[in-house]
Amino acid sequence: MRVALTPLEYVERARRLFGDLDAVVDGERRFTYEELSARAHALGAWLRSACSPGERVAYLCPNTVELLEAYYGVLLGGCVLVPLNIRLAAAELQEIVDDCAPSVLVVHPSLSSLANGLGGPKRVDIGVSYEELLAAHAGAYVEPLSMVDDEDAVCELFYTSGTTGLAKGAMLTHRNLATHAVDSALSMGCVHRDVVLHTIPLFHVNGWGTPHWVTLLGARHVMLPRFDAAEVLRLIEAERVTRLHLVPAMASMLVVSPALRDHDYSSLVQVTVGGAPPGPELLAELESAFGCEVICGYGLTEAAPQLTKAWTKRSHDGLPLEERRRRRAATGLPNIGVDLRILDDTDVEVPWDGTTTGEICVRSNHVMAGYWGRLDESAEVLAGGWLRTGDVGVVDAEGYVTIVDRKKDLIISGGENISSVEVEKALCAHPAVLEAAVVGMPDERWGEVPRAFVSLRPGASLGEGGVDELMTWVAGRLARFKVPRRIEVLPDLPKGGSGKVLKAELRKVP
Repeated sequence: MRVALTPLEYVERARRLFGDLDAVVDGERRFTYEELSARAHALGAWLRSACSPGERVAYLCPNTVELLEAYYGVLLGGCVLVPLNIRLAAAELQEIVDDCAPSVLVVHPSLSSLANGLGGPKRVDIGVSYEELLAAHAGAYVEPLSMVDDEDAVCELFYTSGTTGLAKGAMLTHRNLATHAVDSALSMGCVHRDVVLHTIPLFHVNGWGTPHWVTLLGARHVMLPRFDAAEVLRLIEAERVTRLHLVPAMASMLVVSPALRDHDYSSLVQVTVGGAPPGPELLAELESAFGCEVICGYGLTEAAPQLTKAWTKRSHDGLPLEERRRRRAATGLPNIGVDLRILDDTDVEVPWDGTTTGEICVRSNHVMAGYWGRLDESAEVLAGGWLRTGDVGVVDAEGYVTIVDRKKDLIISGGENISSVEVEKALCAHPAVLEAAVVGMPDERWGEVPRAFVSLRPGASLGEGGVDELMTWVAGRLARFKVPRRIEVLPDLPKGGSGKVLKAELRKVP
């Protein structure tokens, strides 16, 4: 008998096969898979009594067990899960709430004041009232596989970062999430004994693709409500973490943390860095600090989200370390289940020469059904059966993809294309630089030229040369026309709710 593809199958499998094993570590709280499943079923039973099928249920919650159980409990209730970005301002959150009109808003106590200004849905506060709702439905059970009639039904709604306008809700289906979990686990070689520390928020594109495969394998989740470098380093040792997922800013904070020397990291098998293209220098620092393989990855909210991992092939085993690191610092190879091509403006695949650019386009079971309530924008981004990522890339002779830039961030100077990403990597290779962002600046002669903004590592300085030292540094690594004409040092770079640098704000700086 054929059954629908759904991530609900994974929590059921974990309950049946690994019920007495630790599933979740959340501070002082520990839950087995039997307990996690029971909480998810109780949540689902309550939502069935409180909501109609297909209604949205929003969570304003950091990485805690309540958000993890919602990944399954909201779906068991026949509803659509909407994890909200806890870093947004109230006005931004209200736009999302107005857009998807959730029936219920579940709020963590640490975010109560942020939620107070939100109007619309019925509110449930995590704490006594939330636990009473679960207790009232204790022992409830819904057969996960029999309740999903349509694997193409939307079950989760994740909003994009909104760095190019209003945030859009990517509609992800049962099939999207079920296939993504299996394909990701196979691509990364994940196993039952893995312990995953959820450093990245589960509402974030780099965070929410992980929990499904961890549950599928009966591996162990370790929750981290807010990123703190010292706490991450402590938890790696205390919980014997095997896999860590980071964005470059997190990675930089870990390698400069005073607590780095205080712990044992021998349990780590692999660290993945995504969210923005890091340079090989940062990967080398991480490998030196943690003594394990560090690779890059790439994904999109619209693709559920993981698309590539920069693992090396067995043909590379005899190569020098620097050569292997260079490949691991690329955007990478497509994951299993992902057909990723670099297409030119006529939708013809570009040569695998490492220099010819085109747009990264994707076909996969993981690709979203479309944007919530936005038919025209959905048709545009999914034109011709491809997910049009808006990222410009190249592919080398071995099939490794490297992102050159976002289409809108390419700098065209005197007819030459300048990759802001390439210049940012060169700046971040300087030992004093923590983060860098490069934008185009109007120029009477060349049309536009690069302008850079950087923040420095804690305790670091540029010395007597100041920003001229940075310009000389970049000039030693890149062609002269790529060197920023201006470099400005800021305490921090402006970021949106997802942690991405807001280049639109930097372009406004006089």
